[in-house]
Amino acid sequence: MSEAPANMRLDKWLWAARFFKTRALAVDEINLGRVRVGGQPVKPARDVRVGDLLNIRIGTLAREVEVKGLSNQRGPAPQAQLLYAETPASVTGREAAAEARRLAPEPADTISQGRPTKQDRRRLADWDRWSVSLDDGEDADASG
Repeated sequence: MSEAPANMRLDKWLWAARFFKTRALAVDEINLGRVRVGGQPVKPARDVRVGDLLNIRIGTLAREVEVKGLSNQRGPAPQAQLLYAETPASVTGREAAAEARRLAPEPADTISQGRPTKQDRRRLADWDRWSVSLDDGEDADASG
């Protein structure tokens, strides 16, 4: 394998560290401000060096990682994980978010019977057709 460079482009590092599947996706996320270096918004061509602190938000998951190594090639996941170390605060925040998602009720569980069947819809339509409000009855008496 070739020698690791002293610095490299941020989008290429994110791709090599397997945060994004393609460099184009990494560029899009950087341009949307979802990747920050040292808390500052950056451009895709910014140089990343060992020791830089990155804030990466993918969906609802926010991670803070320190760059531990650089690589010109995208390798297997175990090799990519050696390129960074997640901060302890980021790990605890990510675990707390995972626990909150696990404990949150599933929205579909609140529906006790599911969607109404065709028969149920007919009953509802029939009930609406034959229900009479007090206002309707008074209008009929006044006009007749």
